[in-house]
Parts: sequence; C-alpha cells; structure tokens
Amino acid sequence: MTLRRIGSGPLAKEDVQETPPEVQDTDQSMSLRWRLSLLSATLVAFAVGIITVAAYWTVSNYVISSIDDELENQATVMLERAGQPGFYSNVEAEIDTVRAYSQDMRIALAPPGWQYVVGDSVTVPGNILLNQSGSGTQIASTNTERILVKRDDAGAVVVLAKEMAETNRQITALGVLLLLIGGIGVLASILVGFIISNEGLKPLARLQRAVEHIVKTDELRAIPVVGNDEFAKLTKSFNEMLQALRESRTRQSQLVADAGHELKTPLTSMRTNIELLLMTSKDNSHSIPEEDLEALRQDVLSQMTEMSTLIGDLVDLAREESIETSEPVVLNQVLEIALDRVESRRLTVNIDVKETVQWEVVGDEFSLTRALVNVLDNAIKWSPDEGTVRVSLNQLDADTVRVIVDDSGPGIAESERELVLERFYRSISSRSMPGSGLGPAIVNQAVHRHGGALVVGESDDGGTRITMDFPGKPLRSQLEN
Repeated sequence: MTLRRIGSGPLAKEDVQETPPEVQDTDQSMSLRWRLSLLSATLVAFAVGIITVAAYWTVSNYVISSIDDELENQATVMLERAGQPGFYSNVEAEIDTVRAYSQDMRIALAPPGWQYVVGDSVTVPGNILLNQSGSGTQIASTNTERILVKRDDAGAVVVLAKEMAETNRQITALGVLLLLIGGIGVLASILVGFIISNEGLKPLARLQRAVEHIVKTDELRAIPVVGNDEFAKLTKSFNEMLQALRESRTRQSQLVADAGHELKTPLTSMRTNIELLLMTSKDNSHSIPEEDLEALRQDVLSQMTEMSTLIGDLVDLAREESIETSEPVVLNQVLEIALDRVESRRLTVNIDVKETVQWEVVGDEFSLTRALVNVLDNAIKWSPDEGTVRVSLNQLDADTVRVIVDDSGPGIAESERELVLERFYRSISSRSMPGSGLGPAIVNQAVHRHGGALVVGESDDGGTRITMDFPGKPLRSQLEN
C-alpha cells in the first residue's frame, strides 16, 4: 500500500491509501504465452469434440442404416419367394439356405393364417405388433440384436434378428479411437499454440527488453521498428512517446538553465546591495549619504519586484506546458475579460475595439485570458501617451478566427520579430525596461497549444502588430443571424 503523510503530525487513518486493484502485483498470473496456448487448445478441443461427436454419430448411424437395409432386402426377397407356388412345402430348406449366407442372423417365417412360425425362435420386443393387418415394416433393437419384422399383403410375416455384438464392439472401438485422436489433437494444439505464440510474441519480447533497457539506462533512444504489423505500429507509438518525453526533458532542462541564468543576475545584485546595507548598519564608519542610502533601498525593492515578476512568469510558463484542460470557450467573452483587466493599467492610452464575432474554441479559458492580457498589456506599455491600441476579432474563414492587436509604439525591428517569441529574449529597445522576456514566449506557447499561430508584424502607424489565428467555429446564434 501507499502511505501519504501531511504535515508533521501522526499518521492519520485517512492518510493511508490502498493501492488500486489494477496496479497490484500480478506476477502470479498466467503469462500471455500460456494464455494464448490454452486458448488455442480450448478452441481446438471444442472443434475436435464437435467433429468427433459428428463423426461417431454419422458412422454409427451409417452402419446401422446399412444393416437395416440388408435386413429389409433379405426380408423382401423371402416374402417374394414365399408367394411362389410350392414354397411352403420346402420352407425349412429355404430358411437354411438364407441362414447359410448370414450365420449371425436368426430367421423366423409365419405363413398366412398359420398359428406358429417356421425357423428360429425370436423374441420380438413389445413395441412390435405382429397381428397388424396389411403390409409394413417395423424395426427395433435389443441389447444384442437388431430385429426387423416385415409383412406382406397376403399376411405372411418374416422376422429377421441380426447379432449386433460385433458391430457394437466395432462402433465402440471407433468412438474410443476418435476420442484418442481428439486428445492427441488437443495436446498437439497446445504444443503448436505454444510454439506459435512464442514466435508471434518475439516482437513484444523485443519491445519489452528495449523498454527495460530504457528504464535501467534512462536513455530515451528510439526503438528499432521491424516489419509493418501491429507490433511495429506499437513500437512506433512507443517511439512517439519517447520523442515527446525527450522534448519535454529538453524543455525542462532549458527552462531550468534559463531560469538559473536569469535569476543569477538580480540575485547577485541584490546580495551586493543587501551586504552594503548591512555593513552600513553595523559600522558607522562606512556611513552613506541619506540620498544614496534611499536609492540603495529603492534599488533592492526594484530588484525584488523584478525577481517576483520573473518567478511569476516562470511559474506561468511551466503551468502552460502542463495544461491539459480542453473545453468549449467563447473567445469573444475571453477578450472582453482581458480588456476589463487591462483597462485601468494606463489611462492615458486609448483602447479601440473594432468588430468582433461570436466564436467558440476548444481549450483552456484561463490560459487564453492570460495570453490576451499579456498581449494587451504589452501594447499599452509600449504605446505613447494619448496613443491608441486597436483590437479586432474577425472570422478569417469557415474554421478560423483572427485576433489582431495593434499598438502605437516604436515597433519591433524585422530582424527581431521571430526572436522575441523565444524565452528570455528581449529586443534592443526593451532592454532598458523592466521585464523578464517571457511574456511573448508564454503567449506563443498558449496560442500554439490551442492549434493556432502567432505572427509579429508592423501596425499601420509603425507600431507592433500581434496577429493570432485560432481554429474553432462560430456560435449557433451567430449562424442563425
């Protein structure tokens, strides 16, 4: 089980969480190779069982049907001969002649109107009625014989009883043989199934070894793809996952490295200033003029503000990478929220909102709001007093909407328009201004995560134009209008 502890107090009962059943140890379960082998054996056993029963039933019925046909033919011949003149005067000899060809058969003949039978004594089962009138045939079985009774229109009756012991023995032997063959087939299917599953699962075993190697060595190298079957597709999916992990690791390493580099400068400067302030407070011989001391304090506060801003931007950037929320968002409402938030940032700059459309995108409302606030905030910051920030949201085509934010500032040099979207990059004209250089990167990442595109250009009055395209669809109310 997994133990979770909160704070420094004793371990509470509710802090103990049971491991979910789906992640519990399953080492004692049967391997996939054996499951496939037993599954194939089960299917083969089922098929062999059906075939064995069908074969046994077919053969036994065929044998009995053949015996019935033989008895029927012999009874018909005897009744035909019984209709010839002088037959009954030599009936015993006729019966002996038939018996000579079928030694395992007993024969009884009842001439028309006779009260007794000629030939062998045959016990007729109770379900056969000898006193029936008219021609007909009846067949019945006892434990050891197959009995046929046939009568003609004249009233003569022939009873034939064939010994079935040898036939039953042969049918039983056939059933045992079929059962033995079926059992051998099942055992062979287990062996063949194990061989086939072993061969078929070799790509999976190879993939497992590659994954175990990755776990041991922490090397996110691509796994070789062999063939074009389902295992090859699974390997390709693993490689795509590894590629995503490599990119995530690279981004994390780059973020840590950039954050460390960017935090180092203000920390060093702040440490120097704080040490100077401490030294001044402890040793009166190193007194500093009051105006310089106030400037030093303001410098420390400014550096703390800069660090706070940088850390906040780093948190936002890291959060942007981990956002997975995906829900319908009304983009024009998000734009209105962003405009409300920046409206009081600088009252000397006018904000001109042109036309907007009712548009819906799929994504994260908080991320989109933060991105638009960042763009609007930068536009206001770089616009001069009495300048104008122009905002528009227009439908570009059936599936795309375009958001444009123009400012009246100095603009960004064409050679730097792509660079400003990189982390921590600051254009030459902005390096004297406070900021972390992460804002455009956060916006660009948010736009791309929502399937859009961001372009930095030049506004009509020489300032900066930020163009953001988002996929989506117009709202139903917009379509109805």
